[in-house]
Amino acid sequence: MKLLVLDGNSLLNRAFFGIKLLSTKSGDFTNGIYGFLTMFRKIYDETEPDAVAIAFDMRAPTFRHKQYAGYKSNRKGMPEELAQQLPVLQQLLKDLGYRIVTCEGWEADDILGTLSAAAEREGSACVIATGDRDSLQLVSSATTVRLMSTKFGQPQVTVYDEAKIMEEYGVTPHQMIDLKALQGDSSDCIPGVAGIGPKGAGELVQKYGSLENIYNNLDDPEIKPAARRKLEASKDNAFMSYELGTIRRDAPIETDLSQYVPTSGDPQSAGSTMVRLELFSLIEKFGLTAAPAQETTVAAGRPEVIELPDGAPLLARLEDAGAACFYCHWDKSGELLSLIFAHKDILWRVTPDSAFLLAFFTNPLIKKHTHDIKPLHRLALSMGCKLESVSLDTALAAYLLNPSATGYDVLRLAAEYSVPLPDFEQEEYNCAAVMPGLCQALQKAIDGNNQRELLENIEIPLSFVLAQMEHIGFYVDSESIKEYGEKLQKEVESLHDSIIEQVGYDFNINSPKQLGEALFEKLGLPHGKKTKSGWSTNADVLESLRPMNPVVDEILRYRTVAKLKSTYCDGLLKVIGPDGRIHSSFNQTETRTGRISSTEPNMQNIPVRTPIGRELRKFFAAEHGVLVDADYSQIELRVLAHVANDPAMREDFLQGHDIHASTAARVFNMPQELITSQLRSRAKAVNFGIVYGIGAYSLSQDIGVSVKEADAYIKEYLRNYSGVDAYMKEVADSARETGYVEDMFGRRRYLPELKSSNFNMRSFGERVARNMPIQGAAADIIKIAMIRVSRRLEAEGLKARMILQVHDELIVECPQQEQEQVKALLTEEMEQAVNLSVPMVAEANAGKTWYDAKG
Repeated sequence: MKLLVLDGNSLLNRAFFGIKLLSTKSGDFTNGIYGFLTMFRKIYDETEPDAVAIAFDMRAPTFRHKQYAGYKSNRKGMPEELAQQLPVLQQLLKDLGYRIVTCEGWEADDILGTLSAAAEREGSACVIATGDRDSLQLVSSATTVRLMSTKFGQPQVTVYDEAKIMEEYGVTPHQMIDLKALQGDSSDCIPGVAGIGPKGAGELVQKYGSLENIYNNLDDPEIKPAARRKLEASKDNAFMSYELGTIRRDAPIETDLSQYVPTSGDPQSAGSTMVRLELFSLIEKFGLTAAPAQETTVAAGRPEVIELPDGAPLLARLEDAGAACFYCHWDKSGELLSLIFAHKDILWRVTPDSAFLLAFFTNPLIKKHTHDIKPLHRLALSMGCKLESVSLDTALAAYLLNPSATGYDVLRLAAEYSVPLPDFEQEEYNCAAVMPGLCQALQKAIDGNNQRELLENIEIPLSFVLAQMEHIGFYVDSESIKEYGEKLQKEVESLHDSIIEQVGYDFNINSPKQLGEALFEKLGLPHGKKTKSGWSTNADVLESLRPMNPVVDEILRYRTVAKLKSTYCDGLLKVIGPDGRIHSSFNQTETRTGRISSTEPNMQNIPVRTPIGRELRKFFAAEHGVLVDADYSQIELRVLAHVANDPAMREDFLQGHDIHASTAARVFNMPQELITSQLRSRAKAVNFGIVYGIGAYSLSQDIGVSVKEADAYIKEYLRNYSGVDAYMKEVADSARETGYVEDMFGRRRYLPELKSSNFNMRSFGERVARNMPIQGAAADIIKIAMIRVSRRLEAEGLKARMILQVHDELIVECPQQEQEQVKALLTEEMEQAVNLSVPMVAEANAGKTWYDAKG
């Protein structure tokens, strides 16, 4: 038999502190539970145990506390957001069929020791999973320890057997107790011998074998006098530390290993708990079903399925009903395999042909309710038609209700919103069957949040605009990109040779470890703290070294040029379609603030801050005609002026003043005509920093002043812009009370961080509370502008079409003769997208390439 014993508290703590704070939309914290279960699943799959025991500490003092009052006296109480998760995790583990083991007066470590001893007596193998090195003393020929941790949210494992301990510590597992007795353990307040550290302790144990033998040989001349004095002075502490550090193996617990064989548990309750905790990625891993969270809902019966090779007979039924609730079944390549309609308790599976799709798409009398409408819009556009009367997209509705979720697939949402699930083997039938109930539940929740207008007037119409942009794509000059890439490659090679020559030997410039050795060992440049992977050579470090050696400048240039070559030149060439255009994918449900993101490629990440990066824009062009590029001016600051109703800021915008120069004049108490470019630049950093909730330290780093000066700038800013100051305080207070913050259009973001006992986490939540309404509103305004521009281009019969949105910038491709009309149209629709108390300003330029049009 193989026994797996988990150190519950240790793993839960590692999980909680190793993963950023996660919570459900209702505010229940889940990061500790998620991390624990992820580590547990990994270790379980790797070890395939026959029996499992999960040990937890109890709150009562143990015999060690009674023996030594200082034992673990430095331990702080469990953070509240972790304490909330402990009982939930324990019950969930029981429901999964695993046995929880506790023993009053004893620690979880002693439970691990007792069970591993029991396994050894029976001739069974034992695997201990823990995040605490104390358990390494339990390693034997039959017992291994898997030391667990989390890194970037992923479980990490180091396996310790007898050989590994000897290799790393130079001692046997049992001698780990002697090491601890000598060097002590600050985390547990075990004193050890004052003045003897890991190196000295290791040498003593390796030579004499045990603590007792060390003291029996104190007169040995090989023990240095200073070490002898330390050992003599701390003898009592040393032997007490030995007792405290020894894991007991006789705790009064069940030692019959057959009692730890997992049972079937209560899978329905476990599945329901995971749904409530929104741990959807773990449900399948644990072999559970995404059961609805409410016990009152039961599994739905199977509706009848009717296959329709020709969907024409169904159209009349749908038109009579005035609505169609359906699910699209796509294959992995993006081809539509079928449409499955849930209509009058029957699933109608239609094999789509062009005639049916054309009739269905263009019928304005049938309101469409489905999941993820954008691919269907693209399909309609490829057929030369338009999808009419989209009424509900369950993916977009779910995103508005919970923008922090990790996914929005249909079955996950059905479980989350307690929609009964039938038991079809084919997933697409289950998805289609739950659509009516899911639509109803989401519409109710959207109305409860007062988000119907946001959904129906912004997000759903935008899905068509994004599909249209994806369908049209952006023309690129592939030959010029190739030539530019070849030019960059030559520069990369030239820089490489120059760097190698200056350093004096050949090495891999792309290796941070080798680069660190070259800069800090060979060239002797000042460095920071060395880690296991070497010295840091990130951009900030290199920037600070730039004045000290000319090779650093070339290394920075090398990195920039090499990235442009590999990521952008080579990367862009891979995604150019047969039509010579790049068809990026735009995602509506990715960011928590409502901003649109793009992938394959990320068009919003084309570098523009350096001249060499801006060159890339020359290769994005109008295939026929010109590009018109329009950009909002300071949209976030204008939104701030409006929502904060700040008199000074509103006056600046209403009078058409240079907002940054005006801010500088107010903050630095100087006439505007005396404001220098440097002072204006500092004021600009303060302006935008305020929007993003910047602190004095970060501002000082941005503008190169002391923290004291930066703090003074912020205070003076808030004194002059008292409306902004009041708004920032009010919105943070409101978020603390409600648990969420929302923008002027009703877009929400939930902020569990505000409940955190951790100061840094709370501060982060407060910064988000202050800036999300600004960023969210700015994102919604550009979305409204996109919808208006798209509709107006079509209404006026223009050939021009919008092809890209990047943050606050819209790009339209149009024939040369439409250029002036499109510039006026873009400017007008962007400036009139919303009515603020300050004017919206957009500026449009035109050119053959993106570089030319950007100006």
